Amino acid sequence: MTTLGIILLALATLPATLVVINLAVLGRAPHAPAQARTLVSILIPARNEAANIASTAEAALASRDVEIEVLVMDDGSTDATADIVRALSARDPRLRLLDAPPLTEGWTGKVHACHHLAQHARGTYLLFVDADVRVAPRAAALLTGHAQTTGARLVSAVPRQIMKTPGEWLTVPTINLLLLGYLPVSLMRASPHPGFGAACGQLMLVETKAYHASGGHAAIRSLIHDGIQLARQIRRNGFMTDLVPGDRLAACRMYSRFGDAWNGFAKNAHEGMAKPVALPVWTFLLFGGHVMPFLLLPFAPAWPIACAALLSLATRAMVTVATRESPVSIPFHPFTILVSLALQWCVLLRIGRAGRTGWKGRLYPVG
Repeated sequence: MTTLGIILLALATLPATLVVINLAVLGRAPHAPAQARTLVSILIPARNEAANIASTAEAALASRDVEIEVLVMDDGSTDATADIVRALSARDPRLRLLDAPPLTEGWTGKVHACHHLAQHARGTYLLFVDADVRVAPRAAALLTGHAQTTGARLVSAVPRQIMKTPGEWLTVPTINLLLLGYLPVSLMRASPHPGFGAACGQLMLVETKAYHASGGHAAIRSLIHDGIQLARQIRRNGFMTDLVPGDRLAACRMYSRFGDAWNGFAKNAHEGMAKPVALPVWTFLLFGGHVMPFLLLPFAPAWPIACAALLSLATRAMVTVATRESPVSIPFHPFTILVSLALQWCVLLRIGRAGRTGWKGRLYPVG
């Protein structure tokens, strides 16, 4: 049992160490100003987003310290999305409403909409923003300034995740835990290897020239997880990407129900962990470091197991504080990891819905 406890302690120590290092490397949010006469095109794909689109568009239009245009692509909405944007654009000429062409065979929905948004954009930089994300007034300027200062052609950030229900606490926190606890940010910034490409599709700035030179969304047309995939595509073409703290740049409430969260994460799981070689490794790392110490602790309260459990919670607490997520979710941590692994295995083994998941009226393969 002592040997097992030491193994579990090592598995818990890895993400804790990386979180400390990554937070030191990332530092605070970007602060360099954008260069004068830089135009940023804020691009928002929207499908049935009547509940969100007004707030999202208004937040984008409130951007300052850089010139902007805001383009919203109505992707076949059956609700009032287009009418809301049309009314807003009548009051502010910087906002344009576009209608997405019919979805082309071989393309996924959001990638298709983002591709056509980029074709209509006039900016030197393209800032892709999900329709449920509210950008801070200086977000566009600071992301652009960071890109111009560092030479990174793609800069992304994870918005502050708003969570209010147990269903959200059991799913959403995994995003920042994986990024801060398992991505070596210092290596990402030092090496151009595509494997270190990481981005969040909710908030992603790309230099227009690099975007088109790399093939843009057209190069990943059949894929779903545009954040990771576009970052890797940019790197394959010789450009660097970067990830910065985003909790003060934007906020997002991804889901309000557990079922929506499950389907949302399932639709792109097979482009992340849910692969035959990768998932057993991730299961060993995550289950061993964040779940098994809590399962064994009541029966074998040896010091390595107790330390592993405490270190796991400390890791989650550090991530939660750094990203300004809800602290109420911290006690849920081992259950959050269990739910995440269960979802990934269901996708890999095609359990439920015959390997396909619905999202906003479209079906996507999940394995």
